[in-house]
Amino acid sequence: MANNLEQQGGTWHVRLAIPADVQKAFGGRKVLSKSLETGQRSEAMNRRLPYLAQWKAEIAAARAQAKAPREDWRPKLATFGEQHLADFNARVLNAVSPAGAKKLPIPSLVDNELSCLIGDYPADVPSLMRISDQSRQFATALITYGHDLTTAEQDEANAIALDPTHYKPKSPITKARLAAFRTVREKSVAAKNVDQQESKLQKLSAFLAETGKPLDFDSIATWLDSLGVASKTKAQYINAGATFWKWAMKYDVKWREDFKGVANPFENHDLPQARGKEKADGKRQDFSLSDLAKLHNAAQAKGLDTLADLILLATYTGARIEELCQLTTENVVTVEQVPSFDIVDSKTVAGIREVPIHPALSELVQRLLDKSQDGFLVPSASKNKYGNRSDLHSKAFGRLKKSLGFGERHVFHSIRKTAITQLVRADVPGPLIAELVGHETGTVTYDIYSQGASAAQKLAAISKIPTLPEV
Repeated sequence: MANNLEQQGGTWHVRLAIPADVQKAFGGRKVLSKSLETGQRSEAMNRRLPYLAQWKAEIAAARAQAKAPREDWRPKLATFGEQHLADFNARVLNAVSPAGAKKLPIPSLVDNELSCLIGDYPADVPSLMRISDQSRQFATALITYGHDLTTAEQDEANAIALDPTHYKPKSPITKARLAAFRTVREKSVAAKNVDQQESKLQKLSAFLAETGKPLDFDSIATWLDSLGVASKTKAQYINAGATFWKWAMKYDVKWREDFKGVANPFENHDLPQARGKEKADGKRQDFSLSDLAKLHNAAQAKGLDTLADLILLATYTGARIEELCQLTTENVVTVEQVPSFDIVDSKTVAGIREVPIHPALSELVQRLLDKSQDGFLVPSASKNKYGNRSDLHSKAFGRLKKSLGFGERHVFHSIRKTAITQLVRADVPGPLIAELVGHETGTVTYDIYSQGASAAQKLAAISKIPTLPEV
């Protein structure tokens, strides 16, 4: 099967054989297959690549997890130690109790192999101490069999068997699992989102390790209560955990064994919902056109020329600040004889769009084109690790709006709200507004079947955003 492609009934499918050593992690499957929904081989060649990349990452993650050291001997040994001490203490008390005194019940060890060592051994303290040491050594060897312990781990095992409190519970959300989870997630999710989810999972792992609590619904509920954050943020923590859980149940064999039959502990948590007034009070506000004129003038007065340009660009496009900062000189194009911005770097599929250049921006855009030194339309000195170019400008806007008396409910993104509001008030149809600002309409008619408005229609619509007043 050349190039991992196979034609079935006129439609190309991408297929990848699963190596035998990780087939168990894929539910026993031997081949991964996906329809590419095309009969053209050239198109199938391109469509197959994301699937192959993701599958190979999943196979690598499964293989890494299979090689990860198994550490389940520690909790098993600690459990034995607790039971063993209970047995030993009861037998000592019986051995030294006065004649005729009531004998204490002696608990029985779970493992028959260990119980037989103690059995009906003569109840005198020296003998019990000897048999206690023998059973402890036997338990250590039995429970750690097959784990190939290092010298340090053997010493740790002896210490745990002798004193169960020496064992410190570890979270099942291990570094190895987080690394494997990241490998898969990075194939389909932005690096920033992966980092945020990993950070939340690390906090949960630390909580489980510190408290010794199991990963169950009650522990998650307790953890959420300890965070001291709003319900919206708690929902993000729950989403990170639920995503990890689903991944582990699908790709981590050991995890499936450990949590077989266990319900997802991140589901069905009732978080307090904000009421109408609370939602209204916390909702971001749009700027008025006069507010934007004041912000623009203030930016110019402070020598923040690029920020002043960004304010105008956002006002007359409704674009996100990072979308604007990612525009290159090549993204200024002519579509159906209409000068436009070709926005190709957006957070959503719907965000990839062409927005006509508002008449009020013509001179500004030409000036930016003439002055560009690095190929980007908007200059930036930001060095964000995720490749974002808007960080410094966004922070500068935060300081600027605060100096003019605007609070937390007003941010740069509020300009996007202003643009949409102006389009609505100019009677621009909803689907056309959504197309201009990069939103889905939620309808099959417009999102799937329609090819969208013409460049002339979009220019007529965007031109209805009024020019900023003199202030």
